[in-house]
Amino acid sequence: MTMTEPDSEVPKALRALADDRAAVRLRAALAVGTAPDPAYVGALVERCAVEDEFFVRDMLTWALTRHPVALTLPALVREAGSERARARSQALHTLSKIGDRRAWPAITRELLTDADEEVARSAWRAAVLLVPQGAEPELAAVLATRLGRGGRETRLSLSRALAALGEVVVPVLRDAGAGPDPEVRAHALATERLLRDPDAGFESAIEEAKRIVALGGDG
Repeated sequence: MTMTEPDSEVPKALRALADDRAAVRLRAALAVGTAPDPAYVGALVERCAVEDEFFVRDMLTWALTRHPVALTLPALVREAGSERARARSQALHTLSKIGDRRAWPAITRELLTDADEEVARSAWRAAVLLVPQGAEPELAAVLATRLGRGGRETRLSLSRALAALGEVVVPVLRDAGAGPDPEVRAHALATERLLRDPDAGFESAIEEAKRIVALGGDG
């Protein structure tokens, strides 16, 4: 990766990343990613933790992926343990984009069950991408504890994460689908349907699962 940004431009770019105007921050992140420099890594990570604008956060993540993993990985792993929810969420999102499995130890049970739904969703997406071979059943068991929780987007995200793990999730889904909680049962049944038929819409899968549960069936 070529790093061509003149030293004199670094302070200017760092100031622009903190500008009050989202458009300026967006252009700055694009420029920093186009001409990466180790001096930018800390500022990019810190900006991710407080950035309100989705498109700017997306560009910040892209800019970080343009820098050497040896620099970004340690900083993002530290951020994944931050007290700030946005810092945790964005660090996890960026780790999933980098895709380096050395980050796996940072995907803790605490993050997978985080009370903040955005953090949890980011952790699920990162986990299914970074999970080492052989650790899938343990991950599936942790994810299954979140069935039936949260709103539609959270439930859909969890179903997608579980389905991405493949057949290894079937035993935990079957157990959850036979449990006493109707919300958990319906979510488990809908997830198994998505596993079997990836083209099935989540809404239709969950409605069918609710009907099955209401009729006392187990799918």
